[in-house]
Amino acid sequence: MFGKKPPAAEHSGKSEHSGESPHSGESPHSGESPHSRELVDVVLIGGGIMSATLGAMLARLQPDWSIVVYERLGELAAESSNPWNNAGTGHSGLCELNYMPDPNDATKAADIARRFDLSREFWNSMIPPGVHAECISSTPHMDVVFGARDVAYLRERFATLKTLSPFTAMEYTEDPATIEEWAPLLMQARPPHGPIAATRHPGGTDVDFGALSQLLMRTMTQARVQLCHEVRHLDRTDDGYWQIRGVDLSAGNAFEVRSRFVFVGAGGYALKLLQKARIPEVRGYAVFPFGAQFFRTQNPRVVEQHESKVYSQAALGAPPMSVPHLDKRVVDGRESLMFGPYATFSTKLLRKGRWTDLFTTLRLRNAPVLLAVGIQNWSLVRYLLAQLVASRRRKFAELQRFYPSADPADWELIQAGQRAQLVKPDRRKVGVLTFGTELVVGGEGTIAGLLGASPGASTAPSIMVELLATCFPDQFDEWKPELRTLMGASPPVSG
Repeated sequence: MFGKKPPAAEHSGKSEHSGESPHSGESPHSGESPHSRELVDVVLIGGGIMSATLGAMLARLQPDWSIVVYERLGELAAESSNPWNNAGTGHSGLCELNYMPDPNDATKAADIARRFDLSREFWNSMIPPGVHAECISSTPHMDVVFGARDVAYLRERFATLKTLSPFTAMEYTEDPATIEEWAPLLMQARPPHGPIAATRHPGGTDVDFGALSQLLMRTMTQARVQLCHEVRHLDRTDDGYWQIRGVDLSAGNAFEVRSRFVFVGAGGYALKLLQKARIPEVRGYAVFPFGAQFFRTQNPRVVEQHESKVYSQAALGAPPMSVPHLDKRVVDGRESLMFGPYATFSTKLLRKGRWTDLFTTLRLRNAPVLLAVGIQNWSLVRYLLAQLVASRRRKFAELQRFYPSADPADWELIQAGQRAQLVKPDRRKVGVLTFGTELVVGGEGTIAGLLGASPGASTAPSIMVELLATCFPDQFDEWKPELRTLMGASPPVSG
């Protein structure tokens, strides 16, 4: 039932277990542990938006399957999905200039817009409409650019997008008065300037992915959620099942369970766990960790004057996820503004990870790949070094480029999440640094994981449909009607 292996089994909705206490204090290596005979259908590693999305789908499609969620922290969605660890942009191609470096090629922007529409349909199906305000806010998306070259680019980009259905409501202007009407803070006290242009789409969103993850988890009524449980070992047994072992950090006891299918949605720890599973699909893969800081203000006098997410062009040599933007945020019902990001570096792969994290992913096969990426991306290295030594005053000057009259007293500098950017082997370049999201499937479809970063969270439902089609081919045709109900009949869910 689960790919080619393991063989079909009856699903009663209950797990097979030994009946012993789940916490005996035995080491994972001390022979058979209390959980070693427990067999579940699905194990989800990580309690963020990816696991929540897949778990919610499976709970709806196959309610008789048993699901266990292991989260190493004491709460769900506390890492990359936490609202202060990301910018909260519902990535839909409306304002992300890095998705469309060629103003005449809208392929990627249009695909992301289509995928985000599927996400909205899925969230609407799974979460009662009255609850949406807890996590999804209507927020116009804008671009603003300066100088003749970037104005010409934005004008051409607008002309290309305007012909496509997801972007027909987009507006364009080079009139400072109109830009001031759309985003007053951008024009306040702005000195005489050269060419300036902006686009605006009223259909953008701000998303609290932390709240959204928790709402989706609540729909998984048959799931067992285990907080403070860190998975440390993944081994495929002779019968085709996965043996998952780890430690209950709250009690210091070992746990162990067998599963027919494993999803690794552990953010920066995903590669490390897939390496432990010894699947050949990640040989030579490495990760390069980036962190980020943002300026934040919750001064009502400032916040009430800005209702949009405003993106611009990245600095020369900056990675795509470092595109500067001034964002309206709504978290726990409170409005604020954020500006950034400013790159930081740490060898941790999660914000609440360990300093040794990066080194635990190094292998003989991926060390040359990682080294080659550093050599080939020297402009990126210089950019990161400049960001690391930049003073608060210098960073604030970047904010004042957007909002000239910004008062330093209104803004605090906060640390956001860690991103583990995927580095892949390449025949010509030895290694390449990627800036997207990649689904990795191994073990004949019995294990899958997600690597990379943006636009992952915004396109999680369509990514998980791809996973279902790949890992559960025997069930997928039966699931298609329900998936179309969940995600809309147009465009259809493909198999």
